[in-house]
Amino acid sequence: MESARKTINELLVDIFDTILFIEERYIKAHGVKLSMTEIHILENIEKSHSKMMTEVARLQGVTLGTLSVGVSTLVRKGYIYKRKDPNDKRLVMLELSDLAKEVLEIHHHFHEKLIDACVRDMHLEEEKAMIIGLQKIVDYFKAELYHSELYDQDDIK
Repeated sequence: MESARKTINELLVDIFDTILFIEERYIKAHGVKLSMTEIHILENIEKSHSKMMTEVARLQGVTLGTLSVGVSTLVRKGYIYKRKDPNDKRLVMLELSDLAKEVLEIHHHFHEKLIDACVRDMHLEEEKAMIIGLQKIVDYFKAELYHSELYDQDDIK
């Protein structure tokens, strides 16, 4: 059992590191001069229903202040437009430029190729087992965002 835990740990770390590395290399090879953090901000704006800074910050898993720094850079680079909500001028809505949409198309293509490669030789039962296992991992990580079991309460004080 301990051997399986060690193997799972090694595989998760390897998957995480490798995906980030090849994703960044793929993006750069396609002429995109943005960091992966900047690309993920664009992606979270695209995913956001409201397009409001607060929702994008939540999706990004960062504070509003941290997001503001990234958004300001992307506005300056021409990837994002900031708009005031017509009903409440205090609220800021984000809009992707055509340049951002091109970057996201490249980013989405990378993910399509990644998934195609991962499931290419899998049988249906293997795909189902992979989905169940990955969903459990995602559920755990999402729970970690809100309540950590990784730290003793004494470590936090």
